[in-house]
Amino acid sequence: QVRLEESGGGSVHSGGSLKLSCTASAYIYCMGWFRQAGEKEREGVATIGQDGKITYRESVKGRFTISRDNAKYTMYLQMNDLKPEDTAMYYCAADSSCGSWYAPDRYTYTRLWGQGAQVTVAS
Repeated sequence: QVRLEESGGGSVHSGGSLKLSCTASAYIYCMGWFRQAGEKEREGVATIGQDGKITYRESVKGRFTISRDNAKYTMYLQMNDLKPEDTAMYYCAADSSCGSWYAPDRYTYTRLWGQGAQVTVAS
């Protein structure tokens, strides 16, 4: 079983930056991020395939950058110009496919999860 370990997160003011990292214990094609704010549904944020194919949730485009170091099985999420609405628990996730990452129920069948990292953005 592939394991995911994430690090990063923290608290910043609006407009600030944070970086998240996630390291897998072995190769897996699709790595990405979800977030969950309070009692809201968990939602997809960004994905990156082993081939470098990248997608983003519309609301984070131009502010968040996902990247990946395949040699280290590590993925990063650089978050710039953070807004209070970005406040959430961010979860590293991985699966054999990045398909339907932004579908409302995608998190219910995503295979692998990190432990979560809190991101708090104060106005």
